[in-house]
Amino acid sequence: MDALPPLAAVRVFESAARHLSFTAAAAELGMTQAGVSYQIRLLEERLGGALFLRRPRLALTDQGARLAAPTQAAFAQLRDAWHQTPAQETLSITTLPTFATNWLSQRLGLFQLHNPGLAVRLDSSERIVDFAREDFDVAIRYGGGDWPGLESHHLFDITLTPMLSPALLAQHGPLARPADIVPLPWLDPTDPCWAQWLAAAGVAHAPCPPRPGLTLGTQIHEARAAMAGTGVAMLTPRFFRTELATGALVQPFDIVARNGKAYWLAYPPARRNRPVIRRLRRFLAEQVAADRDD
Repeated sequence: MDALPPLAAVRVFESAARHLSFTAAAAELGMTQAGVSYQIRLLEERLGGALFLRRPRLALTDQGARLAAPTQAAFAQLRDAWHQTPAQETLSITTLPTFATNWLSQRLGLFQLHNPGLAVRLDSSERIVDFAREDFDVAIRYGGGDWPGLESHHLFDITLTPMLSPALLAQHGPLARPADIVPLPWLDPTDPCWAQWLAAAGVAHAPCPPRPGLTLGTQIHEARAAMAGTGVAMLTPRFFRTELATGALVQPFDIVARNGKAYWLAYPPARRNRPVIRRLRRFLAEQVAADRDD
């Protein structure tokens, strides 16, 4: 026979012994009184003796009293261990470098200000983490939102358009129509978003770029190269509003293309009711709405 009885029954015993009432234990545990009686009877059969005296006022037997004290002490320790005070709570987020640097990081301070007892940890990485093996609470990912085993919440769709430096524009400009951008040097000309943007702009047949382009992997690196005058980058306007406002980058056309992908907040379904994740989900939705209004 196992040394420990079923923990569900022990939990019922702890509550009934603390309240000296099957009715109060049932209310605390969300059970029926008959369910409490059944769990206590399982323990008594296992022990071969009574735990309670069924009097008008429930009382512990000597055996019940001997077991109640260490059981209550053990559950009190468990409650302390599982109870997270706000000062102890940490929210760890992993996301992509461009999203982290040019959108999320400038907003996380406000989220932390609204949750002063919360420690927020941000990881910026291209890799897709395994929640079962790595210590992250949520991820903000780029794609279609259909990751097996994860619950996903849509944040915003991706739009893309060419951007370049004022110096490169002065060298090759003016750009009067979308087709004028074709002869310019492109950063990452193999990116299918170029074809999508040209189609959205009504440029039916685009010749190959005049020279091979850089492939830098992330928009933030491509934007830096574009600001240095290296070439034209296909970028998301939402991420580079500051650079556009200051003139570090120029968006020559209002035309944007969509590639069918979006940013999503993702996490294992078992975490959906964790209060801090619900607060983050609500905060991100508010920020996206405000960003759209701006």
